[in-house]
Amino acid sequence: MFKVGDLAVYPAHGVGRIEAIEKKSVGGDEYTFYVMRILENDMKILIPQSNTGQVGLRQLISDQEIEKVFAILREKDVEFTPQTWNRRYREYTERIKTGSIFDLASVLRDLFLLQEDKPLSFGERKMMDTARNLLVKEISIAQQKNEEDVAAWIESAFTVSNVAGGFPA
Repeated sequence: MFKVGDLAVYPAHGVGRIEAIEKKSVGGDEYTFYVMRILENDMKILIPQSNTGQVGLRQLISDQEIEKVFAILREKDVEFTPQTWNRRYREYTERIKTGSIFDLASVLRDLFLLQEDKPLSFGERKMMDTARNLLVKEISIAQQKNEEDVAAWIESAFTVSNVAGGFPA
């Protein structure tokens, strides 16, 4: 359950603030909705309160989850099954839509590693940017850190020299 003023994450759109909780009549039945405004683009979303789990609405990332995200990003022993770029794109899109910060991190890692072997398609490059931006935004808000610092931290996870370590204090 969220309260007015709470920050939450809506899958594939990022962090938003719960602006209101409203009751609306739909098809003769009354439902309670969260009114959420996405911070990145000011988009307003109505989310049925009874449906938050199914749509993937969740709390902001915790400190422990940030450490797990960093571990996922550092992981280099990832096996890729041979498939066309559009099949990979669909798979990655589905993983991003789950709302899981860990799925998001694994998509970013996989695309980063894949680009070292072969050029990414335009769609894959765009998806990699989206995944990076969603991670940067959420972590910077959760940690109250500057986005440039968070972006640099995420990029550092892909360097060979950074075999351990978490978010800089």
